[in-house]
Amino acid sequence: MALRPEQMQAHLRQGQLAPVYLLGGDEPLQLQEAADALRDTARQQGYTERNVFNVDASFDWGQLQAAGANMSLFGDRRLLELRMPGGKPGQAGARALTEWCKTTPDDTLLLILCGRLEAAQRRAAWFRAIDRAGQTLLVWPLGLPQLQSWIRRRMQAAELQPQAGAAELLAERSEGNLLAASQEIEKLRLLHGAGPISTRNVTEAVADSARHDVFGLAEAAFSGQPARLLRIARHLQAEAAEPVLALWALAAGVRAAARMRNGQAAREALQQNRVFGDLASAVERGARRHSRAQWDTLLLRAAAVDRVIKGARPGRAWTELINLGLTISGNPVVQEEV
Repeated sequence: MALRPEQMQAHLRQGQLAPVYLLGGDEPLQLQEAADALRDTARQQGYTERNVFNVDASFDWGQLQAAGANMSLFGDRRLLELRMPGGKPGQAGARALTEWCKTTPDDTLLLILCGRLEAAQRRAAWFRAIDRAGQTLLVWPLGLPQLQSWIRRRMQAAELQPQAGAAELLAERSEGNLLAASQEIEKLRLLHGAGPISTRNVTEAVADSARHDVFGLAEAAFSGQPARLLRIARHLQAEAAEPVLALWALAAGVRAAARMRNGQAAREALQQNRVFGDLASAVERGARRHSRAQWDTLLLRAAAVDRVIKGARPGRAWTELINLGLTISGNPVVQEEV
């Protein structure tokens, strides 16, 4: 049965999970949030064991069949996650998925994640078998009217009250990129708190990131590029950018890196901390630069910088931010005056 993205939460609240789900499309934020919501619900319902399979040209589909036949090590319910980016299982995969849907195990939930599926793929026997046995959710890029409605709902969920034209302006500025729109909404919440948001607020916040933005600053830190970090920081200062936004980007990366060094999968750590794009790649590469204990120390240091920004502790906000970024980059130089 087909679900729309906006129906996912209501479906999960009903409590009865289907035995198999396929989530596909080329809009990463909606896919990520639908998958996270499904994982959380499954965990609450006792699916505490999770196995991930990455499908490539050499993938052995017998692994899926064996996983379905084997009992859980601890007698728990299991979530099997099948990541199939191309959406083409091949002949062996098509047979395996079709057979799985005929006799789905009682203690196992199968989640299939894939990219955009063309019409021919959606007509394939394996896809139709999944649609009959479980739930399929396909996401598509939103047109401007749909994007405006999505942004309005997202702002309201963040306790923001978009005034006339605010959601429409943000939709135009984010150019249909939901990740960018989501990050701008978080930025507005950080800058203005709960309450009304005007078109002027949107214009000022989005213009802040037009050239050298806070994500570029964080990317330079995690990529080990101190000179670039300093150039971007000076530009942000000259543009009177809010230091709380720069700290937000740096702290998100530090939290993700700390979790990775603590054994969490990179993909999960980055998604949970809302680190995307080039910054995500930089954080994943840079996580090994410091030990787990050092990342934990940097988390404490980020909290101290937050207190400086809020005036609860003496210090220069941008000096503290740059020094935090330099430490993340592995550079021993400490800036005294900024």
